[in-house]
Amino acid sequence: MVPSRLSSSIKAASIKPLVKCLLFALGSAQADDQILQRVLVDGSRANQLGVADAASAGSVSQQELAARTVYRPGEILEAAPGLIVSQHSGEGKANQFYLRGFNLDHGTDLRTTVDDMPVNQRSHAHGQGWTDLNFLIPELAVRLDYKKGPYSAEEGDFASAGTASVVYANRLLQGVASASAGQHGYGRALVAGSLDAGNGSLLYAVEALHNDGPYTHPDDYQKLNALLRYSQGYANNGFNVSLMAYRAGWNATDQIPLRAVQDGQMGRNDAVDPTDGGRSHRYSLSGAWRRTSDDSASKVNAYIIANRLDLYSNFTYFMDDPVHGDQFAQPDKRVTSGVDASHSWHQHTENGNSATTIGIQLQNDNIFNGLLATQAREPLAVTRQDHIVESSVGLYVENNTRWNRALRTVAGARIDSYRFDVRSSLAANSGKASDHLVSPSLSVIYGPWQTAELYANIGNGFHSNDARGATIRIDPRTGAAADQVAPLVRSRGMELGARGNWLPGLQTSLSVYRLDFDSELTFAGDAGTTEAGRPSRRHGVEISNYYKPLKWLSVDLDLAYARARSRDAAPEGDYIPGAIEGTGQLALTVDDGGPYSGSLKLRYFGPRPLIEDNSVRSKPSLTLNGRLGWKLRKDLKLELEAFNLTNRRDSAIDYYYPSQLKGEAAPVNDIHFHPIESRSLRATLVKNF
Repeated sequence: MVPSRLSSSIKAASIKPLVKCLLFALGSAQADDQILQRVLVDGSRANQLGVADAASAGSVSQQELAARTVYRPGEILEAAPGLIVSQHSGEGKANQFYLRGFNLDHGTDLRTTVDDMPVNQRSHAHGQGWTDLNFLIPELAVRLDYKKGPYSAEEGDFASAGTASVVYANRLLQGVASASAGQHGYGRALVAGSLDAGNGSLLYAVEALHNDGPYTHPDDYQKLNALLRYSQGYANNGFNVSLMAYRAGWNATDQIPLRAVQDGQMGRNDAVDPTDGGRSHRYSLSGAWRRTSDDSASKVNAYIIANRLDLYSNFTYFMDDPVHGDQFAQPDKRVTSGVDASHSWHQHTENGNSATTIGIQLQNDNIFNGLLATQAREPLAVTRQDHIVESSVGLYVENNTRWNRALRTVAGARIDSYRFDVRSSLAANSGKASDHLVSPSLSVIYGPWQTAELYANIGNGFHSNDARGATIRIDPRTGAAADQVAPLVRSRGMELGARGNWLPGLQTSLSVYRLDFDSELTFAGDAGTTEAGRPSRRHGVEISNYYKPLKWLSVDLDLAYARARSRDAAPEGDYIPGAIEGTGQLALTVDDGGPYSGSLKLRYFGPRPLIEDNSVRSKPSLTLNGRLGWKLRKDLKLELEAFNLTNRRDSAIDYYYPSQLKGEAAPVNDIHFHPIESRSLRATLVKNF
């Protein structure tokens, strides 16, 4: 038998060449033995010293993702420190995201990709950057990479607050079949596995799910989800072709007015309009090709995605139409296609090494969407209907140089050009627009020590605005003149940070940042959309800790604070409604490799100003989730999950705006909230084959 220490050395030596190739394929110029020793940490999270370009960037492994307790698929993104994923409606609707002082609505300023396919949808009927992750199958995710701030030339639209990239497996080492059941009508079945096929591998996965939630009018969320992928070679030298299909329908208990709960008209889980809800589907065909050698790396990925959403909402009830109610429909049907390609050259210098990458990103969206007045999902009137063609090209270059053992830099720039063509049912709002931006960035990393690095980052980014806002002239609701918005809105960020592992088993990162936007997107409750507003500035600090004091115990502690304000003076005040101020997460994971494992996660979602003068604020929420695992035998496992263990009656989200209930004589300004789900239990039986 090989001694454990020698066994670990053999394992490390055997994967060093692969890690070197992967580091270079990912754009890291410093794949030397010193960095490999930092990365290869047996039994713990991979160390980011010498790899990450900012203190706020990182990567979460498959093992860590699998240990997390998530109520819905999108919550897998909460593995990125400081990121909060919430929901204010039915389960099939895109999540609400919060990060770095932003209420990101349904994804604006958080660029999200799955296998390099963009998830954010531009010029969406409900909100700019709509990010629906309900098609995600967590068991297939092998890694989550995250960045924060506009410091990477590779990232473009929506990446100012941060990016989240989910990477799927090409092959499963073991097949998995699981069946889950839980309270509130929850049921899920999954089958996934890999087969040898010719010179490659065929990965398949099929998922079916149902969930009612704790609501008086059940969500009746039903989804079918499938993936089929053929691959050859390896992650850094090979290719894959994938088909994905997702389809869902649901009812929605949208946010409800606090006054109606306080005076006993409604319960916390009641709905004002039980006919709210929606249907959606997503079908995609994508392919990726990678080639890596000692001195170069190339990658190309292409995709075509067909998305459709029929969404019915009612946020103001009977304020605009006392007879039929204020329900509205926001249909959105689109085909998104694109190609991303890049090539890197690796050169050795006298004291270090350097990699230069050039890339191009092409995307086209062919969109049909609109806004209709409805009652019980039946159309009453058309407010507007639009056909939008939105095209963009992004070119970037980035150089990553290690000047010596202590200093490295990452310098880059990108140029983005957009073209909008809007054909509206109201001729005055039809038209064409175009815009372009140049976005430079620079990161300096200093680390003469074995256990620490310092980071300085600065860069420009942007988000695109809705194409309809760039061509609008008349408000289709009122007929009044409307102001056009800039097609592309610039952001400017800077950050100082540090990362270290001074104590054995402890990894800590600290970042202090500032982020300015030329125009702030805000939520308009009466229309369920976002609109461009005032310029803004955010300051914040984040600290992230991962501690593995024992082989069987790991502890995560992440804390974040942000101050968000509008930069121009206005009588209503300079607070930004919905801007998150503080978040925290404490997670404990126990796993000694034996039959039992477990985890607990405590999440703090801090208060937010709900109005510009800060006179109305949301309350914080605190949730505790847990998970127990029991290996019945080598290939069979039972998992028990518990959500909101303390059964707190907090809000998942809060808004402040006017609404009018049936029987009220006039609109009332009030807090509108969506409750967090009450305590619930789920059991899952997992069979590997």
